[in-house]
Amino acid sequence: MLLNRKGNKHRRPSKAVRVATLAGVAGAAVAVPLMGATNASAASVATWDAVAQCESGGNWSINTGNGYYGGLQFSQSSWAAAGGTQYAPRADLATKAQQIATAEKLLDLQGPGAWSCAGAGNLTNDGVDPGVDTGSGAAKQEASKQEAAPKKAERTEAPATNRSDRSDAPKAAKKTVTTPTGKKVAKGDGEYKVVSGDTLSKIAAEHHVKGGWERLFKLNKDIVQDADLIYPGQQLHLTK
Repeated sequence: MLLNRKGNKHRRPSKAVRVATLAGVAGAAVAVPLMGATNASAASVATWDAVAQCESGGNWSINTGNGYYGGLQFSQSSWAAAGGTQYAPRADLATKAQQIATAEKLLDLQGPGAWSCAGAGNLTNDGVDPGVDTGSGAAKQEASKQEAAPKKAERTEAPATNRSDRSDAPKAAKKTVTTPTGKKVAKGDGEYKVVSGDTLSKIAAEHHVKGGWERLFKLNKDIVQDADLIYPGQQLHLTK
């Protein structure tokens, strides 16, 4: 995890930075050749992979909400200081190559001590150019959005149906009602629609069905299976 001291974004300046600062006393003309003569810090991709394995389990897109992002666990201030925002707003939104390129700059600024896992990765200024291809910042941000977005399900063609099948479907759906337990029962097409609290006896009495509930039961035996069980939404015949 990248180390930051309160009030100091970088752990320590590189040798190149220190020399250039001292040379600045004599004038800018002296500082330029001194910086040019100093080799920038660099490490191989394999070394950065080892550091990332220790820092984040090798997950280059990790964001756990702890204030550190990406495979090399950049803090936001370190990511910005090393120029990572040219690729993406945060390290976890950048590619592995872009994170490594930014880490190279941070290594030059702070040295291996910027990472608590430097020892696990054997991170040193070994001078090996990782040779990563960072691509363009704009292209990367667009790619990261695509990677973060859930993949759309592949479109599958529904089996063809003829027009008569489609027109019959709504009718079929209306021929049943759903009971409180989720069971579907026949709806019927009678003139009386059952409401909550109804019983065959109550309906027969209120509508003066000759023969009472037994007659009502027989008239609707195609949809009523049990005389004690009728359901709201069913439509009963009151006469033959």
